[in-house]
Amino acid sequence: MTRLGGYVQKTNFREQFTNVADACALAQGIVDTVREPVIVLDKALRVIAASRSFYSAFEVSPEETQGQLLYALGDGQWDIPKLRVLLEQIIPEHGVMEDYEVEHEFPHLGTRTMCLNARQVFYKEGAEPTVLLGIEDVTERRKLEDEKDDLLRQKDVLLEEIQHRIANSLQIIAGIILMKANTVSSEDTRPLLQDIHDRVISIAAVQQQLHVAGTIGPVEMVAYLTRLSDALAASMIGDARPVIVKVVGDRGTANARQAESIGLITTELVMNALKHAFPKVDTEGQIIIKYEVNGTDWELSVADNGVGRQDGVFAQAKTGLGSGIVKALAQSLNAQVETLSGAGGTTVSITHTTFLKAGSRAA
Repeated sequence: MTRLGGYVQKTNFREQFTNVADACALAQGIVDTVREPVIVLDKALRVIAASRSFYSAFEVSPEETQGQLLYALGDGQWDIPKLRVLLEQIIPEHGVMEDYEVEHEFPHLGTRTMCLNARQVFYKEGAEPTVLLGIEDVTERRKLEDEKDDLLRQKDVLLEEIQHRIANSLQIIAGIILMKANTVSSEDTRPLLQDIHDRVISIAAVQQQLHVAGTIGPVEMVAYLTRLSDALAASMIGDARPVIVKVVGDRGTANARQAESIGLITTELVMNALKHAFPKVDTEGQIIIKYEVNGTDWELSVADNGVGRQDGVFAQAKTGLGSGIVKALAQSLNAQVETLSGAGGTTVSITHTTFLKAGSRAA
């Protein structure tokens, strides 16, 4: 105790509550104040005391509860196998147990999911140890969590169906455009329609490969670009041209939106290489798609071994639709575009900020 100006201040429970009855009143007051149901059990697992919230939540009275074996309460409704494990094995061994979940059907309450917390209390003056058992009813919380999980599953199914329909619709549109390109008589219109067809096919390929990769969560980029390049090669090269498309690079991920933009950039650059790098359809060649990662940043490059520029200088950016699409997509990714062309072919690099700061090439 401490003395303040002649006034004696009691500083702990032992000094304040020397009377057993007062200490018991305090203990019962604490138990009753706790919002969640709490019961106090003796060594034989008989109920010494219970909180008001326990009586209210489980619709029992103090008269039919106190002094009774826990497992005998309510005609045996608390004789729960998992609760026996908690009280007869876990608590004696460890002295404490937290967040032990139990599901049980009560006659008047239905099925309830309870989160149990228990602690064994030992006394210095020789009294028998007791067990404090806290019971949190998490039935509604678990129900809401299950409903949320079910809604997420439904959303994933709906998203998958939408993606499937988008890909099918793009394929149909591409087919119609190609049919039109094959029937028009204008030599000026035909290549434009074929170019539009190729771009629709490229978008369909990106959507299809994103769907395969899964749009929820991070996308493994090298695997995604590999599948995308295989699809592009099958639709745009086939067996008619001896051009190989290959993907190399580091392990790295991107979110679905970034992966979609990188995929569209890749398809534009592959299409551009197929059109301009190998003017003769029987020319053997290769297109290398490379993806490198540095921390959270990355660099994508598409290189061909085609005709390139014979003077070996940096190629000037073209003003065509493809270049405009690549620039716009790169800008949305906070990346820069650089084209390097020479006798050995052309390389277009899409570089994110960290590579630039580290001294990589600038656009």
